Amino acid sequence: MMGFDEKSEIEPRVLIGKRVCLRPLAKEDLVHLRKWSEDAEIRGLIGEVTPMSEADSEKFLHKVYADSNRRWFVVVIKNSNQVIGEAGLLRMDAAWRATDVSVIIGEKKGWGKGYGTETILLLLDYAFRHLNFHRVAIGVVGFNDRALRFWEKVGFRKEGIWRDGYYYDGKYYDFVMMSILEDEFRELHGGNDHNDR
Repeated sequence: MMGFDEKSEIEPRVLIGKRVCLRPLAKEDLVHLRKWSEDAEIRGLIGEVTPMSEADSEKFLHKVYADSNRRWFVVVIKNSNQVIGEAGLLRMDAAWRATDVSVIIGEKKGWGKGYGTETILLLLDYAFRHLNFHRVAIGVVGFNDRALRFWEKVGFRKEGIWRDGYYYDGKYYDFVMMSILEDEFRELHGGNDHNDR
């Protein structure tokens, strides 16, 4: 049985890194998600089309709580307790030992400072070491060169294209499918040095 089917993995867990921690999404965090979704640049880069209303955000929170195949966190700077992003695992499939991942640093002041890298390494360590997954995947908007470089830097490999899979601002764009396997992660990063509870 996979780790996330066990009661201990259903309980909220905080992933603690050197500069950031990932704690489970709570209702008071929805204001941040709505704020970031109002930014057209962020929406375009992550493949979202419309801003998130208050009702939409509450539906999302309910979906997170109700879906046993999803773990969702907010990214918090430890020394200031500032929420700067959201991240999570979704479509977790125990039988296939596979999951998808999402990382969004919504606060632009946090861009380019390594918070996204620390976040994904915490999540990957959690997925591979604690939840016993073999494969983690993501789809990236084809014109988001910065994101493509980011995912390649942490070890993801391009494995396919969804041609014209995203329609945004009157144009079609490709989605680039990427993944990393557990042995590739361990070879590149070993075990991530963090505490979790």
